[in-house]
Amino acid sequence: MNNRAAGTAREQKAAEYLESQGLKVRERNYRSRQGEIDIIGYHEGYLVFVEVKYRGSTGRGYAAEAVNPLKQRKICRVADYYRYTHGLGEDTAVRYDVVAIQGEKIEWLQNAFPHVYAVNR
Repeated sequence: MNNRAAGTAREQKAAEYLESQGLKVRERNYRSRQGEIDIIGYHEGYLVFVEVKYRGSTGRGYAAEAVNPLKQRKICRVADYYRYTHGLGEDTAVRYDVVAIQGEKIEWLQNAFPHVYAVNR
């Protein structure tokens, strides 16, 4: 299986897991010029932006660690664009989650990081 197919299969597994836990998936692989968000959905009154990360073992570190500050900033930028293009205002409750898949273990980290505001340079 190539990397793209493997990534798609893991994102599908993550989406199924999240739905079984009550998240209503609205979009998958949302793309804009700013970047991509793996899963967008609603859970407990929040619009949730989910990043899915996979590691087969701990040899390259833990899956959740891969969502570093640079990746967080990019996710937030895409989330801001998504809210803007969908007419969702500043009053929309937003949450940033990570689904970390380590081998066969799935861990859903809710509210994994706060909104990171883009710095104008």
